[in-house]
Amino acid sequence: MSEQDKKLWGGRFTAATNEFVETFTASVDFDQRLYRHDINGSVAHATMLARVGVLTEAECKTITNGLNDILADIERGDFAWSVALEDVHMNIEARLTERVGDVGKKLHTGRSRNDQVATDIRLYLRNEIDVLCEGLLAMQQALLTLAEREAGTIMPGFTHLQTAQPVTFGHHMMAWFEMIERDRQRFIDARKRTNIMPLGAAALAGTSYPIDRAYTAELLGFDGIAENSLDAVSDRDFAIEFNAAAAILMMHLSRFSEELVLWSSAQFNFIELGDSFCTGSSIMPQKKNPDVPELVRGKSGRVYGNLTALLTLMKSQPLAYNKDNQEDKEPLFDTVDTLLASVHVYTEMLADIQINKEVMYAAAGRGFSTATDLADYLVRKGLAFRDAHEVVGLSVRFCIDNNKDLPACSLAELQQFSKVIEEDVYEVLTLEGSVSARNHPGGTAPEQVRAAISRARDRLNT
Repeated sequence: MSEQDKKLWGGRFTAATNEFVETFTASVDFDQRLYRHDINGSVAHATMLARVGVLTEAECKTITNGLNDILADIERGDFAWSVALEDVHMNIEARLTERVGDVGKKLHTGRSRNDQVATDIRLYLRNEIDVLCEGLLAMQQALLTLAEREAGTIMPGFTHLQTAQPVTFGHHMMAWFEMIERDRQRFIDARKRTNIMPLGAAALAGTSYPIDRAYTAELLGFDGIAENSLDAVSDRDFAIEFNAAAAILMMHLSRFSEELVLWSSAQFNFIELGDSFCTGSSIMPQKKNPDVPELVRGKSGRVYGNLTALLTLMKSQPLAYNKDNQEDKEPLFDTVDTLLASVHVYTEMLADIQINKEVMYAAAGRGFSTATDLADYLVRKGLAFRDAHEVVGLSVRFCIDNNKDLPACSLAELQQFSKVIEEDVYEVLTLEGSVSARNHPGGTAPEQVRAAISRARDRLNT
């Protein structure tokens, strides 16, 4: 074993680690992505140690310069990661001592890998939440652009996947905007609980050195310090909360994907996805497969699995830190990667969707989508709603038997079910009349859709 690969904790041991165990217990293959956060945390820790007199200013400068040189090496790809050194933390510390000598060994004063890794993960996740929220904002802006463009485009609204009432495509897109806004707010809220600093808890009980945790937290941009050292090193609630919010986001994207898959089929033909977001078939040359929404729909399962993995990981752990917690990173990293990729591709895809307005309009006119408008009309004419409901039901039965829709019925045909029906009934039986009648905040009337878009833009800008 090289001098660099010697275990930094090996003084108590007389035998080398089993070669397989060394590989089995190592995490450096996946936790090396924490290198920047580990180095930033170490620089802040060294700066604090100098402030309280544990390190001299000269020692602090030597350590800080050495860490910054290592950061440059890693980002150039000029850093050899060693499985023998187990993880990102020990790799960097060993390289630091190799570079600057014994002064590098003083860096770990007053801390443990337990509070170090907990800090690194929080720094990492805080940054990724910020990146994700920017991505969600971009997706919301794409939804608003699409909704504004199609604020007056009429389509069928569905319940039970059956034609229910006419709505506008813009109104439908604003429903997705609201879902994504709730997702974004969940991540913003989760960030508050992520942005608490464990550093200073050491292994589990704190440290006897005169550390200044508040100063370190200030250097690293944390909102505060973890109040209890046992909880600080063993808590992974923030990662679980992030994954729970991620699972809800992926559920929303999966539902959205299902609609895009249906709408782009030949049976619906409501939309056409851009060629850049579809693939062909190896055997059927006519195919244009909606692979992107299908894949996003499928990826929801892995995010659900990651949430379950983290919950299961933590459910039986006694206080404080346990090696089990090494298993927190891969599910968390995978969830972050999946979310960032899914949100990015959705944002790009939304900008390249073409709407088949005529097909949507024709579909909205089928399935008696204005039947509720007829019932409302009868109520305004003085009928009780239940009586109006029966009149409309009989009218629909007549239409089914005669292969026509409500607007195609003559006045005489409609009046056989209620004498209160007059010529003005046709104003409410049109698709335009139906959507325009829902002219209140939250309704599908084009005027209200545009007002909702304006309010949404205001919300995003605050």
